[in-house]
Amino acid sequence: MAGKRKTNEAGSTNDLRADVLSVLGVLKVATADQIQRLASPHLSHRHTLKETPAKRKEARTASHRGAANDLRRHGLVVDGGRTRGNEEVRILTAAGLAAAGLDLDREPEEMGGMPKSAGRSGASHPMTVNETVIALIRPKPDLDLVAGEPAEAVAAAQAAVEAPDGIDTLTSYATEVALPVKGTWKNPAIGSARADVVVTAPEVGVPLLFIEADNCTEEAVLIAARFDKYLRFFRRQEKDTDGKEKPMWRTRWSAPLWEEYERVHPPVLLVFHQGGKRSVKNQMERVADLTRPHWQGRWHAEGGYHSYDGCIPIVATTLERLREHGPAGPAFWRYGRDRLEPLQDAIGNHRRDAYLARRRQAAREEERRREEERAAEREARRPTCADCGAKFTDDRWRAVGYTHRPESHTNLCEDCQSRAVAAEQQAKADERERQEQLRRQAEEAAAREAAEAEAKKNRGLFGRRR
Repeated sequence: MAGKRKTNEAGSTNDLRADVLSVLGVLKVATADQIQRLASPHLSHRHTLKETPAKRKEARTASHRGAANDLRRHGLVVDGGRTRGNEEVRILTAAGLAAAGLDLDREPEEMGGMPKSAGRSGASHPMTVNETVIALIRPKPDLDLVAGEPAEAVAAAQAAVEAPDGIDTLTSYATEVALPVKGTWKNPAIGSARADVVVTAPEVGVPLLFIEADNCTEEAVLIAARFDKYLRFFRRQEKDTDGKEKPMWRTRWSAPLWEEYERVHPPVLLVFHQGGKRSVKNQMERVADLTRPHWQGRWHAEGGYHSYDGCIPIVATTLERLREHGPAGPAFWRYGRDRLEPLQDAIGNHRRDAYLARRRQAAREEERRREEERAAEREARRPTCADCGAKFTDDRWRAVGYTHRPESHTNLCEDCQSRAVAAEQQAKADERERQEQLRRQAEEAAAREAAEAEAKKNRGLFGRRR
């Protein structure tokens, strides 16, 4: 135990250190509070009897702060300054990033880069990115781990469990992901985009989603310019392992195949947070205007929907709305629409989906109608038995249609054919029996005649001797 304490003086467990590595491996920069809320959400409902929020926060984050301190002693984590709220920021070292990659089962090029100025200027942008990820995941506490807490804490934990789910778990997220317009995934060329967050959660209806966070400190024109880079990246083609060219992003991420020749690029979610002087509303609308060429669809009059061929679905929300409603609530504005929707509705095109579903259903019904017509025409051609009048079975119809092995009695059904064949065979057997009987009678008559001739001959000989 003494040796263990010397190695990990804060007394952290392997699981706690793994929590810190995994969270920082995804987020790159985080506070102990954010690590705790993602890795151990049940702790948010403990220590409710502490006198002040500050003391409650200190108590619930103590374990992960200790784990981060132990990792710092191992050279895997460093202190990255403090946020504007005076919370200590933790950052992975290069060795820590490699160790996190092992825990997350990700290759080095999948880990993403470190955010610029991560430990300086209060890390305001990384903090907004982290809060966006937490608001999307909506981590749920384990109720067994809050048993025995005050009723109010248990009720709050129960409410969190019963609330609509978020989007999967932390393992479906990556941050600071390079999107090379030239170069490679590992060494993107200058001018490439870098997504704040990439979400891959096909099992919950979000196969691929790129996220950009803005604290309203950046000019709208600079935010809009990122979409020029996004479009160049989405259009970039590369040969896959099968030797066929496809969009470069499809060589790394899976997504549904394009349908009906409409090449819609993956969606991008903009999350605005009132951290700067610019108005969230104005920033959101200004970016919408500047990016119109990238997201504006074309009306498809026949189908009653907008076609977004070659477009990027751009969706916007605020961090406050996202926290309040989660991804399943009406918090998302798809540029070009006049309403707030749940995320899956906002990134989709339900009118087009409905049109295609109707068209597929109509095609199925038409094919069924044609099949019924073909079946009726075939039935009209089906032969009937010349004896009993029954319709031929399919097997009998096929059999009489063979030209190399023609069936007998092609105008009869199987039963009547069997009876006719049996009657013919019986007639042949009877004829053979009759012929055999005639043959025997002839042989017997010939034998009698021969015997009579022999007897007559013998009588003649005896008479001459006397």
